[in-house]
Amino acid sequence: MRKIYIFDTTLRDGEQSPGVNLNTQEKVEIGLQLEKLGVDRIEAGFPAASPGDLAGVHAVAKAIKNASVIGLARSREQDIDAVREALKGAQDPCLHVFLATSPIHRKHKLRMEKHQVLETAEAAIKYAKKYFDKIEFSPEDAGRTELDFLIEVTAMAIRAGATVVNIPDTVGFMSPSEFGNIFKTLKQQVPGIEKIQLSAHCHDDLGLATANALAAVQNGADQIEGTINGIGERAGNTSLEEVAMALETRQEFYQAKTSLVLGEIYRTSRLVSKLTGMVVPGNKAIVGANAFAHESGIHQDGMLKEKTTYEIMSPETIGLKESKLVLGKHSGRHAFREKLIDLGYMLSDEQVNEAFAKFKDLADRKKQVADEDIRVIIEEKLIETPQMYVLGAIQVAYGNQTTPTATVSIKTQDGALMEEHAEGNGSVDAIYNAIDFVTKEEVELEDYSIKSVSHGKDALGEVHVVLRQKDISVQGRGVSTDILEASAKAYLDAVNRLVERRNTGIGNRSNVTLI
Repeated sequence: MRKIYIFDTTLRDGEQSPGVNLNTQEKVEIGLQLEKLGVDRIEAGFPAASPGDLAGVHAVAKAIKNASVIGLARSREQDIDAVREALKGAQDPCLHVFLATSPIHRKHKLRMEKHQVLETAEAAIKYAKKYFDKIEFSPEDAGRTELDFLIEVTAMAIRAGATVVNIPDTVGFMSPSEFGNIFKTLKQQVPGIEKIQLSAHCHDDLGLATANALAAVQNGADQIEGTINGIGERAGNTSLEEVAMALETRQEFYQAKTSLVLGEIYRTSRLVSKLTGMVVPGNKAIVGANAFAHESGIHQDGMLKEKTTYEIMSPETIGLKESKLVLGKHSGRHAFREKLIDLGYMLSDEQVNEAFAKFKDLADRKKQVADEDIRVIIEEKLIETPQMYVLGAIQVAYGNQTTPTATVSIKTQDGALMEEHAEGNGSVDAIYNAIDFVTKEEVELEDYSIKSVSHGKDALGEVHVVLRQKDISVQGRGVSTDILEASAKAYLDAVNRLVERRNTGIGNRSNVTLI
């Protein structure tokens, strides 16, 4: 199984995304996470671009111990010197130097003839060789460069001392067959090609970056360059998570794999999204919110019977806990039943049918039905809850320098009035601890939320809680102009529902008939 090296340019090409500006601390944070992900090479920035970029590259170079840190330079001595300065103290420094080679760049940007391009690039590589053992050379816009000239440029770079030659599809112009053919040809015709690694750097202007990168792998590329979440100039770069999972999922086809720690993919994606401010689209491959989510009833039924019917990879592989069966108007009875079981409701056939009809009616009016909606359907429509406990008085003592305490009196169903005193981490916690002392129920608070029912400082506050006890999960609701009273009412409402469900056998798997 051939190893494909991963060259991450999230901190350089990724940061060139419009609107993205990472500070030094953020660059280091992402760099350390990339190190955990197991990338082989981290391109930390373009030191000659600004003093801030030089400082950022230097900070990343000092922090990273288990990956090569790379600085980008144009084919100019002053740029190469800036990279030298930035990479002082790096565990494994590498220079990435580039010069455009395509006809359109030679004519309009460089105003150079072919021989001048060769001479300039060769001089830069030889100058860099005095200071760097590892040098990557990129003929910018290689995809639109004449193939015979690209062969000549690659051969020159090898003779001059490059250890990696990168072939960039700088403007995302190539098709997979065209791009793959470049690597095949270079492998066959460039003298000394076996001495270096060939790398692929693809942009996504036509949506082909990942396809082109994989075509390069099939035709001999040793390294893939890209970014997390595919961020970068214009339409972005190859998404490294897509390449890694393609090689992992289709090992028998590509006969190659990366050494990435795949379980860190999702965490890395979320960190990059948070620090760059670039939201990951819901339908983004591998790391999008919907990548492992299923709403169609046909898909959900297949997933519940055998996950591989509709998932070619496991969400756990990238660091997610599980797939999601999203309940909506396309969902079927099978998925609805499984959701009820997951929430702790074990209902008879008749109850399930009644609840499913109400769910379908709600799903026609809502894009997505949440767990909270399901609980409302079941508990408000199917379960009549006697008031086992009724809230009496609440007394709370709070100070920011003292431990909060609460005294709660509760009237039980048989008419007895019980009162308990408790401390807590906050006023609500103290109230809930006091209620627990009265009811003697051992529960876990799974969710607590507050929202305003009306407007103004004296608005009604509505509190929702979700309590779980073993396989039973219940919700409670309380409303008051005093948020502490609303919190107590919601908690006690949930306890009442819990006791009733336990007493009636709903939620007890041995006492009900399953569908």
